[in-house]
Amino acid sequence: MSGTKRPGSAKHPGSESTPGMDPFADTLQRLREAFVSGRTRPAKFRAAQLKGLSLFLQENKQLLQEALAQDLYKTAFHSEVSELILCQNQVDFALRNLHTWMKDEPGAKNLMTQLDSVFIRKEPFGLVLILSPWNYPLNLSLGPLVGALAAGNCVVLKPSEISKSTMKVLAKVLPRYLDQSCFAVVLGGPEETGRLLEHKFDYIFFTGSPRVGKIVMAAAAKHLTPVTLELGGKNPCYVDDNCDPQTVANRVAFFRCFNTGQTCVAPDYVLCSPEMQAQLVPALQSAITRFYGNDPQRSPDLGRIISQKHFQRLRGLLSCGRVVIGGQSDESDLYIAPTVLVDVKETEPVMQEEIFGPILPIVNVRSLDQAIDFINRREKPLALYAFSNSSQAVKQMLDRTSSGNFAGNQGFTFLSLTSLPFGGVGQSGMGRYHGKFSFDTFSHHRACLLSHPGLEMLNNIRYPPYSDFEQKLITWALGSHSCTLL
Repeated sequence: MSGTKRPGSAKHPGSESTPGMDPFADTLQRLREAFVSGRTRPAKFRAAQLKGLSLFLQENKQLLQEALAQDLYKTAFHSEVSELILCQNQVDFALRNLHTWMKDEPGAKNLMTQLDSVFIRKEPFGLVLILSPWNYPLNLSLGPLVGALAAGNCVVLKPSEISKSTMKVLAKVLPRYLDQSCFAVVLGGPEETGRLLEHKFDYIFFTGSPRVGKIVMAAAAKHLTPVTLELGGKNPCYVDDNCDPQTVANRVAFFRCFNTGQTCVAPDYVLCSPEMQAQLVPALQSAITRFYGNDPQRSPDLGRIISQKHFQRLRGLLSCGRVVIGGQSDESDLYIAPTVLVDVKETEPVMQEEIFGPILPIVNVRSLDQAIDFINRREKPLALYAFSNSSQAVKQMLDRTSSGNFAGNQGFTFLSLTSLPFGGVGQSGMGRYHGKFSFDTFSHHRACLLSHPGLEMLNNIRYPPYSDFEQKLITWALGSHSCTLL
C-alpha cells in the first residue's frame, strides 16, 4: 500500500450520508482499528506513505495547478512557488530524516538511576484530524499531513469547502496514493465539520480564523484532545525613518499582495511617521505599477478574491480612512485593486479585523517606542515585521514585542525554511510545525525507564525504614548536582 496502486474510483467518506445517520462513524472506526493493529508504526510503512504523497504531487502537478487557478486565479508559476514546491520540500525533508527522528532519545540520569536505561520514545498519537483552510488549500493541507504521516498516525483530512476545485482533487485523487485503511478525506461545510468534531480524536490540527479556532478548541476540550491552532491576526509592519522608502515599498507591496493578500502572515498594516508616509506612498505606487502594470486587473500575477462573501467584506473596508492608491473593485471578476489607505483610525473596521486582501492601511506613530506601545496594546500577531537601516531599532522591536514569527527587513520568507518552527502565540494560535517540528507536534514524547529485574540489593536502600545515613545518601543521590550524569 505504498501509494503506487491507483484504483479507478474511491468513495469519499463524509461526502454522502443517509439522513439521521452519522456520516463519519464507519470511516473513523476503520481508521481506529488500523491504528490499533500497529500498521502505521514501522518506519517502512511511514516512508511508503510519504513516497505516495510525493508521487501524488509529481503525477498530478497539472491537475493541481488547474484547480488552484480555478479557486484563486493562480498562475502555474504562483502555484509552483506558493504550494507545490513547499509541499515537496516538506516531504523530501521528512523522508531524509525519518529514521533519525524516530530514534529513541537518551535521557540524563542521576546517581539513583545510573544502572537503568532512560530514554524518550516518539510515539504516534493515534487518529488525527487535520482541518485545512482555503487560502493555500494544497500547502496547508499537505504540510501538516506530512508530519502526521511521518509520526505514524492515522489521518482524517477535512479540506475547506470554499476552495472547491482543490478540495475535489484532494478527495478524489489523493487517497489513491495512500493506504486507505489508515487515511481518509472527508467533505462538507460548517454543519458537517461540527458533526465531525463531536467525535473523539487523539489530536486535532486546525488552520483558520481565531473565531473558528475557539469552536474547535471547545469541541476538543470535551474529549481532552490536544490541539494545534494555526490562526491569524493583524500583523504589524513597522517602517523606521532610517531606511530606504523604495526598498521597503517593494518588499511590503510584494508580500501584501502575494496570493492577493490572502495570506495569514501578510503585513496587515504599516506603522510609520507622517514624514515616512509622505515618502512611502509614492514608493508603494511605483512598486505596485512595476509589479502589476497600470491596470492591475489585467496582470496575470494578481489573483482574485476567493468568493463573493469575502469580496463584499473587503469592498466594505475600502471606505475606511482615505484611499491614496487603488480602491477599484469589480464584483463580476472578484477583483480588488492593490490599495493603500491613510488617515486610518484605530477604531475603524480595517484595523479591527484581519484584512485578508490586497488592502494596506497606514497608521502614523511618532517614534519606535510609540510603535512598540501600539503593538503591545493589541493581541499578539502571527507575524511582525520591522524595517530599518538601524540594527538596534530592529533588535528593539524584536526584544520588546511578542509574535508567532518575526522578520527584520524582509517579508514572510521564513515560511520556506524547514529549519524554523511556524506557529502563533496567544490570539494568533498555539503549537508549531514545519520540518522536524511537524513530526514532534504529531508525536507523543513518552518518558521511559528500563531497570534490571535483579540487583535487588542495590534497591534496598530506597525502602523504609530509613537510617540517618540512608536518608542522607538518598538525598545526596537525588540532588541537582548529579542530574546531568548520563
